[in-house]
Amino acid sequence: MNDNNKSKILMHTCCAPCSVYCIDTLRAQGTEPVSFWFNPNIHPFTEYKARKKTLVEYSESIGMKLIIKNEYGLRSFISAVYPDFDNRCSYCYEVRLDETAKYASENGFDRFTTTLLVSPYQNHELICDIAEASAARYGVKFEYHDFRPGFREGQEKARELGMYMQKYCGCVFSEEDRYKKRKKKNQE
Repeated sequence: MNDNNKSKILMHTCCAPCSVYCIDTLRAQGTEPVSFWFNPNIHPFTEYKARKKTLVEYSESIGMKLIIKNEYGLRSFISAVYPDFDNRCSYCYEVRLDETAKYASENGFDRFTTTLLVSPYQNHELICDIAEASAARYGVKFEYHDFRPGFREGQEKARELGMYMQKYCGCVFSEEDRYKKRKKKNQE
């Protein structure tokens, strides 16, 4: 690893609101995160663009380096999760974390993490298993941080900053689940 990246970590970033607490925590620990946007799971395209735009604006406002691997992957995502839509999260984590580990390895980072670890709604054990496998595959370290205790704090700060706040995880199926839950609640 070169000297410019000595105190840096590559941080896969799913969205700006989820990154707030993660960035604050890492910086408080003396580590500068370099944000890596790679989220071909986010659909529809308008949602993908809104989340990316918010992250670009936030990164600029706090002076954080942002690397964008721009890949809107609707067809590849659907092909990968079909027909087992209910177990889509595994693929979703794997495709993003594998690309993050690969980028880290090829660009002088010796470690990486992810903002997925801030959400109490994500499967942390599965994220960690997949990240460790990706780390081993590319010869970098996955650095686990349990950011969940700061989830609400980060979300509140994101609201105060006027960030676009998405209403679902990212894939079209999580959006569908959100509507089903809302419909069920309204019928009760």
